[in-house]
Amino acid sequence: MNETQDFVVRDARKLGTPKMILLGFQHLFAMFGATILVPILVGGYFKEATGEALTSGLTVSVTLFCAGVGTLLFHLCTKFKVPAFLGSSFAFLGGFATVANLSAGKFADMGANEKAAYACGGILVAGCLYFVLALIISLVGVKRVMRFLPPIVTGPIIICIGLSLAGSAINNASTNWLLAIIALVVIIIFNIWGKGMFKIIPILMGVVISYICALIFHALGMTNPDGSAIFDFATAASSSWVGLPHFQICKFDITAILVMAPIAIASMMEHIGDMSAISATVGENLIEDPGLNRTLLGDGIATAFAGLLGGPANTTYGENTGVLELSKVYDPRVIRLAAVFAIVLSFIPKFSDLISTMPSAIIGGVSFMLYGMISAIGVRNVVENQVDLTKSRNLIIAGVIFVCGLGFTNGLTFTVGGASITLTGLAIAAIAGILLNAILPGNDYEFGKNAKGDRSRGVYVSNTDGK
Repeated sequence: MNETQDFVVRDARKLGTPKMILLGFQHLFAMFGATILVPILVGGYFKEATGEALTSGLTVSVTLFCAGVGTLLFHLCTKFKVPAFLGSSFAFLGGFATVANLSAGKFADMGANEKAAYACGGILVAGCLYFVLALIISLVGVKRVMRFLPPIVTGPIIICIGLSLAGSAINNASTNWLLAIIALVVIIIFNIWGKGMFKIIPILMGVVISYICALIFHALGMTNPDGSAIFDFATAASSSWVGLPHFQICKFDITAILVMAPIAIASMMEHIGDMSAISATVGENLIEDPGLNRTLLGDGIATAFAGLLGGPANTTYGENTGVLELSKVYDPRVIRLAAVFAIVLSFIPKFSDLISTMPSAIIGGVSFMLYGMISAIGVRNVVENQVDLTKSRNLIIAGVIFVCGLGFTNGLTFTVGGASITLTGLAIAAIAGILLNAILPGNDYEFGKNAKGDRSRGVYVSNTDGK
């Protein structure tokens, strides 16, 4: 395509090095708020469940390192053709919360860091499931595979992911409702009335502005309603400016794997939706070249790599697709610059520790919006794919998924060969939905017939209208 005719830039080197650097920082800025929110939320789950804070793995610095390296690995796998940034996936939040609260068998007296290591082992296995799907797509084609994962299955599963976390949002927000409401209101304002870049980063703006308000309240001597201080800067004050991220090699347990791995169904559908969205944005069919099998492989390698080192699962980011739409600069080199910047930030411990001082109430206010919007995205997936809920088969599938996903609050535990295995509600819901969809007659879904619907699968909160 001719760049002058399309008013787009496909080779950013023509803009010069200073502009490329600025564009790279713009992509880093876009992904930053959502990416660092995941380890902050996950750290809260483990602290609430065990009374201990995470000191290694699933920290902000490890997350930034894994996001940066994961993005570079993805670009390598996709022949450097896809302008996608990989950040932390929200889809696995429910899984982390479940592992944090495991209290039977070997998990009974286990500390936060060790539990987190087992959760990351499940993340590594989830990443390997991408390899399986990539191989199947290479052999039989994407349309045949997607018949087993239509919106009537993936949509309700995404809805369950958000709703299962609602209680956590309330618990955090209730520590200081004023700060929580400020964070929530700021996100709503930027999501609805924001302009340009600000419309794409509502989460980051909610975090930054509510954090500044909290600093002001703290300086004025205000405390949380229970009398505790809003901030504790002791750790950040003593941390160094340069240091290695506190990596933690993952561990494996069948129960933790069965908690985390099935969530890959939702994250892989998110990936396919993002590839459809990026293809539509840049005007190239990336699903054909370099191919969906290659993009899935790259995402899987990035996720498995993150799990190995104790980081959260990676996923292609809708926020950065929004930046592509905004800037009209489609050169993947700019994304790779952003990845390098993320890696550099991961080696600044003081920066990560300052972020970790964020009050629980702010996390609760952000979660209030985030978890609800994850569920709403599942609804959008069903609506935009024009799922016919007058059909009994579709009502049955959706109904069974909802009851399994939300009803099995403690999962389903059974023993195989002397080993105790627990299937979470979400895992049961995914299995039941896929089986019912395969068995019941009348499956008329075909991937590619409704481009708008196929693009509406991302589990993230960014306002990128027209995706």
